Amino acid sequence: MPNGTNVQVQRIRAIGLTVTNCDRSLNFYQEALGFELIGDITVEGKDYSDLEGLTEAKIRIVTLQLGDELIELMEYLNVQGKPIPKDSQSNDIWFQHLAIVVSDMDRAYAQVRLFPIEPISVAPQIILPDNEASGGVRAFKFKDPDGHNLELLWFPSDKGQDKWHQNPNRLFLGIDHSAMSTTGYAYAVSDPEQSLHFYRDLLGMQVDSRSLNWRATQSRLDNLPGAKVKITGLRPVQGGLGIELLNYLVPEKGRPIPSDWKSCDIAHMQIEFVVNDIEQVVEILRQNGVKFVSSRIVQFADSSFPYRQGCLVKDPDGHGILLISDDLVR
Repeated sequence: MPNGTNVQVQRIRAIGLTVTNCDRSLNFYQEALGFELIGDITVEGKDYSDLEGLTEAKIRIVTLQLGDELIELMEYLNVQGKPIPKDSQSNDIWFQHLAIVVSDMDRAYAQVRLFPIEPISVAPQIILPDNEASGGVRAFKFKDPDGHNLELLWFPSDKGQDKWHQNPNRLFLGIDHSAMSTTGYAYAVSDPEQSLHFYRDLLGMQVDSRSLNWRATQSRLDNLPGAKVKITGLRPVQGGLGIELLNYLVPEKGRPIPSDWKSCDIAHMQIEFVVNDIEQVVEILRQNGVKFVSSRIVQFADSSFPYRQGCLVKDPDGHGILLISDDLVR
């Protein structure tokens, strides 16, 4: 049920990825995918450690931009995180990817194959036209040098946000969404899935699309025999970068996110949600039993840091959500 307040996610500022080596990841995202470097800072101390739920942390944060969207590469300089499991699959609950929109799938596919990627998809796939939400969309999934999941996405003229059709001279255009696997468990027969309850009812995001993807196309895209996935897309009230909830019906029972995984582990990703009232959001989430990584709403005085308040929580499946204050984003 709705939270009964005016709490809303205004927009997604950035998506953070924990990486093994910032220099290696920076080179990959710049050279292979056309991202531009816009920031490189190193932070340490109690505030940053409390934010990420660690005893002591020294973090190099490299900020990159593609189109209107930002990612942050986060290297923990004094802690060695666990690698992403080599046998990870798209239905494992820790699966999360960035969908990078391209103006020409064939050229983009040829470009990324020049670099040390690990393909997930057999080749670029085209969604069949009988899929109303996604028919005609082309996609290719692969992994970056750390094993983070990425997707190239091409929209036909009748699909996707308007901005994806306005700059055909650029090959890599921006990030449309971050997609994450969910358990799909429901609170009760009449209630929405727990992930939908979290993002829509508690955080005020808006359902943007729904689809059911299956058949051989989805199997080749995910490299999962018989893959059948229910997809729910949500966006903030101001639009822009969104999220997708992936509920795999086949194969079911993907592995859960281990309870001992931390922010310094390479599988960790955190989506930065700019909210209009961080204190009220935190109180609502506490009342609803949401798991907190941060011990408090952390205040930052450092002018080089991109925001002045933050609090890291986990969604019902354990994906990282970093709440930051709308009026304090630098």
